[in-house]
Amino acid sequence: MADWDVKKLRILRTLHELGTVTAAAEALHLTPSAVSQQLTGLARQLGVTLLEAHGRRVRLTDAAHLVLRHAEAVFAQLERADAELLGYLQGEAGEVRVGAFSTSIPALVVPAVRELRGSHPGLAVSVREAEAAEAYELLAEGSVDLALSLAAHAPTPRDPKFTRVALLADPLDVALPAGHPLADEPGLRLADLAGEQWIFGSSGPWSQITTTACEHAGFVPERAHAAADWDAILAMVGAGMGVALVPRMAMSGARGRSEPVRGESGAAAVAVRVLRADQPRRHVVAAVRRGAEGAPGLARVLAALRRVAERAAVPPDEAAL
Repeated sequence: MADWDVKKLRILRTLHELGTVTAAAEALHLTPSAVSQQLTGLARQLGVTLLEAHGRRVRLTDAAHLVLRHAEAVFAQLERADAELLGYLQGEAGEVRVGAFSTSIPALVVPAVRELRGSHPGLAVSVREAEAAEAYELLAEGSVDLALSLAAHAPTPRDPKFTRVALLADPLDVALPAGHPLADEPGLRLADLAGEQWIFGSSGPWSQITTTACEHAGFVPERAHAAADWDAILAMVGAGMGVALVPRMAMSGARGRSEPVRGESGAAAVAVRVLRADQPRRHVVAAVRRGAEGAPGLARVLAALRRVAERAAVPPDEAAL
């Protein structure tokens, strides 16, 4: 029987994910020569060739891909073993580290933590803000136990390293200056705003989400101003500088409808309209390393996030802010 060295298998997987020996070495805090030596030893133990020269780099052989396919099942089983052992050793205690993108923290994570403090006071939840795509990197490297991200920026559901849980389809509403001619238009559609100046980020997830939503409505948005902070975006909308798509979680969680954006006269400056006919949505997902979902603390955090997401899914009325 071949000698399946888990440590060396992890090095092989890291090389496959990052593409070069140098990148794998940096990620694993090893030297490139140490990575090469470990993989040479693994090839000798398994009795197959794992790497072949490809220009100035190396690439994985078919045998290496076969090994990795089985290794993923091994890693998942080890995660399940860790989860069961954690449940045995810690019971109701322990810590769950959550990586989450900014608007999900006040809208989903904080209410879930508040609920768990009452029902499971021995369970500690630590939160780390991260961009939607970065959350998966933190999860893969073991820096967090649970990642909250957007489905559009997540690995596919077939990725063997993660288990994904759909949480929420977050509607995108449109923010217009309160005095805009379309602010009170019945049956407002996203396509009606094709000729407007738009406010959204110059890069990153929100830029992609805005442009994709508008393209589905039949136009490419003209970006007049670039911003990522919701307070900045709403302030510019209120000043009549453009219109913007805003996720409902950002409005109800990060800012709250109890804190309206108002002009100098005190009148409402921003009208938030629900696009009922062609409403775009962004899909929020949670993910854990495959096999770890059985850990009791992690399962409780996931359950609390699901309950909060179910409550957040109730659509609000249109409002002027």
